[in-house]
Amino acid sequence: MYTLDDYDYHLPEVLIAQTPATDRAGSRLLHLNRENAAVSHRQFQDIVTLLRPSDLLVVNNTRVIPGRLHGRKATGGKAELLILDYGQTDGRGGDDQKRVYRCLIKASKQAGAGTRIYFDAGLVADVQDFSDGIYTVAFSAPEPFDDLLHRIGRMPLPPYIRRDETQPDDADRMRYQTVYAREQGAIAAPTAGLHFTDAVLSQLREKGVMVTAITLHVGYGTFLPVRVDDIRDHRMHDEWFSISEETARIVSRAKRECRRVVAVGTTSVRTLEYATGSNGVIQPGRGRCDLFIYPGYTFKIVDAMITNFHLPRSTLLMLVSAFAGRETMLQAYTAAVKEKYRFFSYGDAMLID
Repeated sequence: MYTLDDYDYHLPEVLIAQTPATDRAGSRLLHLNRENAAVSHRQFQDIVTLLRPSDLLVVNNTRVIPGRLHGRKATGGKAELLILDYGQTDGRGGDDQKRVYRCLIKASKQAGAGTRIYFDAGLVADVQDFSDGIYTVAFSAPEPFDDLLHRIGRMPLPPYIRRDETQPDDADRMRYQTVYAREQGAIAAPTAGLHFTDAVLSQLREKGVMVTAITLHVGYGTFLPVRVDDIRDHRMHDEWFSISEETARIVSRAKRECRRVVAVGTTSVRTLEYATGSNGVIQPGRGRCDLFIYPGYTFKIVDAMITNFHLPRSTLLMLVSAFAGRETMLQAYTAAVKEKYRFFSYGDAMLID
């Protein structure tokens, strides 16, 4: 249960979704019942009938920024930069055209302090520091930084989604974003939410399902593999989150009334569980969440979850295994492979209740 190999499974590469479904709600939905491990195969639109009128649906309203930049160093060598903490600090000194961010940089040679990188539209980046694989970078722009970033930046798709970097990414800018995305700052989408449409949300509300939002800016740790044999030795990278007083009240009331709290995505699960004390009361506030959920964890708030299919040997697979049981989850994944579900960010969904 605690060995990394315990969370491995065979996935044919052809099942890794490279593009989203034609219609958001047109994805498939695997329904897993935790009590009897029963699996049924549905369409995501069926979520309207599967959820109960008394349910509370909690979504993550983070918005993915086009924070991947392609430029060149003064020597002419190519450099690719990914902004890690956009939207997670207090404005970097208030200058609308100068910003300092933590970044990842991919180049033929390590970019040392003093390295200057040039991008389109006059954007310039100066490397200030390098520590533990992360660069501190100061940006200077000839216009408001936010406007320029959204014009020349690219969506930070996961590495298993392959794109020609010379082609426009207009389609990904729309589809690698939930319809309820509001708070800018993520470098990866909370992908379970990609299946929802405004129409589905309206139908759920008409049925009686309440919808509320938390924010967790998904960080680069979501791409990092677990590198320890004993998963208990793994340390999660922290991510910025925010829970409003209103959302905390809504969640607390649902629990008092014995209504189900249905979390959309592992990010919502971790945020809700992190903010809940041992007394079972969720606290409003903001901070950094580093909760690692794996089998043996006792859930305090979440009663059901909607999620996508996750990478083998990943912390996300460990989280859903903690919720449904490792063997039950791996059996469900085996069924999904057999039925040729589409996997990972742009893939199909699962309801676990």
